[in-house]
Amino acid sequence: MRSPLPFSKPFAVLVALACAPAEGIELGQVMIQESERTELEAASERLQQVPGASNLIDLTRVEQGRVSSNQDVLAYQPGVYAQSAGNEGIKLSIRGSGINRAPGSHGSGVFVMLDGLPLTGPGGTPYELLEPLWLSRAEVLRGANGFNKGSLALGGAVDYITRTGYDAAPLQVRYEMGSHGYRKRQVSSGQVLGDLDYYVALTDSDYDGYQNHTQGNSQGIAANVGYRFNPNLETRFYLRYRETDNELAGRVSKDSIEHHPRAANPVYVARDASRPQPGSTWLANKTTFYLDDDSQLETGLVYHDYPMDLREGANRLKVAYTDVSGSLNYHRRDTLFGHESKTTLGWRTTKHLPNSGSSEFVRIPVGNTAGFAPGTKTRDFSYQGSDSALHASNDLELVPDLWLTTGLALIYTRRESDVTYPASGGKVSQHDWDYAPRVGLRYDFTPQLQVYGNISRTVEPPHPWALIWSSNRYFPAGSGAATGLQSTPVELQNQTATTFELGSRGESAIGRWDLAWYYSAVRHELLTVETQTATATTSQIVGEVNASPTVHQGIEAGLDSLLWERAAVGKVSLRQAYTFSDFHYRDDDTFGDNRLPGIPRHYYQAELRFDHPLGFYAGINTQVASKIAVDYANSFYADHYTLLGATLGYASPKHDWDTWLDLRNLTNKRYAATVTPGYNDKGQDIARSTPGEGFGVYAGVSYSFR
Repeated sequence: MRSPLPFSKPFAVLVALACAPAEGIELGQVMIQESERTELEAASERLQQVPGASNLIDLTRVEQGRVSSNQDVLAYQPGVYAQSAGNEGIKLSIRGSGINRAPGSHGSGVFVMLDGLPLTGPGGTPYELLEPLWLSRAEVLRGANGFNKGSLALGGAVDYITRTGYDAAPLQVRYEMGSHGYRKRQVSSGQVLGDLDYYVALTDSDYDGYQNHTQGNSQGIAANVGYRFNPNLETRFYLRYRETDNELAGRVSKDSIEHHPRAANPVYVARDASRPQPGSTWLANKTTFYLDDDSQLETGLVYHDYPMDLREGANRLKVAYTDVSGSLNYHRRDTLFGHESKTTLGWRTTKHLPNSGSSEFVRIPVGNTAGFAPGTKTRDFSYQGSDSALHASNDLELVPDLWLTTGLALIYTRRESDVTYPASGGKVSQHDWDYAPRVGLRYDFTPQLQVYGNISRTVEPPHPWALIWSSNRYFPAGSGAATGLQSTPVELQNQTATTFELGSRGESAIGRWDLAWYYSAVRHELLTVETQTATATTSQIVGEVNASPTVHQGIEAGLDSLLWERAAVGKVSLRQAYTFSDFHYRDDDTFGDNRLPGIPRHYYQAELRFDHPLGFYAGINTQVASKIAVDYANSFYADHYTLLGATLGYASPKHDWDTWLDLRNLTNKRYAATVTPGYNDKGQDIARSTPGEGFGVYAGVSYSFR
């Protein structure tokens, strides 16, 4: 009776093995493989029960190539746009979420979780703890479909699931190396020891970078330990700690990408711009109580400390963030008027601790700070915020195979910001209640054909730091080193959207497919724009504003096809992902119906692959993107591009040896990978883009001692 609940089948296998004779050591491998299979299948089954679009990513496939950042994890996923910003940070946009926010220290627009617990806080989503080699799988719930995860973001939720003792080898070593000085190493171990299991991984990397002045390195540890007290109670503790240090090349122009693709912005080189992350810590616990065969209660508690040391401008910004999160989820299965019913009640909250804030110091005495010694304090800030969501949903089977989903979430957000030194220009404090209803239907015509639809609302508050950096009020002359810097925070409204979605997924002669169409009417969209360009005497300032009404609509399509198969020879398969994104203003007074800049309108990825029964594989792949507007006036565009790549490797049938060769950008195409938009460039080629990586050769090997 416990089978629909998480971890039940692996637990049953564990009990059987505990009772087995000692000489049956090989059964431990069977248990690990069985647990891997059932966990992935259970995740797939859960996502199939959501009346909306989702992605399930098995890291086993991803690890058959270079795994340097989450761009590699999120490749070939319909509806997901993920591009490297020249280092570990990626620009991630789902359904236009955070479309114009600069890739860097904090992502926006998507609610990111680690093992079902919050990573995203009021300050955004830092990237340094998202080491992809620590993962077993990733689950993406696009748009409002992240509802049951407690996500109310426009882009939905991404849940990164760490390996445990049940799906890790007792000892594994992995080494990657390649072009542009890239090297990555990991050693990990995971085992089941009676009622206890553990996983621990040590990872480090270093690279010179494709673009000049993009050298970086990282080192970190991930660990978790779980214990089953009895069949009705289990708990798991998590630790992640990681340090990163990245040089910054800044944005460059289209002409620079075409003629000098590896050149950095001269201003950033002169300033030796960099972004050290002194060390981020994520500690968490998740405990599950199986109350009976049809209900369970899950509690979560998270401590997250993520300081930053930003040295990219003329001033140095030292930022302190500490969040505490709590969550509570109750799941129940009943029979209601003779119909099967599944109910979820959830609560989650994340709050900045009082030490959250930042201090700014003179780094290079230029402009208004000329004459002040390096290290002179310019400003102190305070950042405070909290996000709390209470959500309830129900899935009711109206007739066989037709399910009605209903839900309602209440969200309370608090944002406070103040410049406390050299003087307070006036504290801004915002407290908002909002709501997010949801209604959906899904119908399984056959086990191979499902259709769905939903109408949902999302709510996204601004970040506390945006209240200061978006201000147009400055310290006057005579304010010392703070002269000319923002003095007074501004108020920003919560971004809301109402989304209508229709879709279908299934399997047929053409393969396994997923197709979704959505339309979002967005109000008060939080859009980013560069308000001051970095020059020899000024630092770059990127502000955020609430836009007039906008529309986000698009089509997301994925298809995995088996083209040919012979048992003794192998198989040929093709996977494809296409995303059409139409994001534009709705009768704006200045920009009319202009496109929102930042990502391509058309984005296509595909891989054609041959797999041999002995474990050898080879594939060719492509990535195609249309041109990207680089300003809100749509006066200038980054060019469209087509990339080609190839892979060759061997995955041992015994699951011990893996080795691969990964060739990127075979034609050495010069293109803009990301764009940070301006307001109105008047057709000029302004430095707003990050160049994509040129031709690269990467190789790797891993060995698992089982």
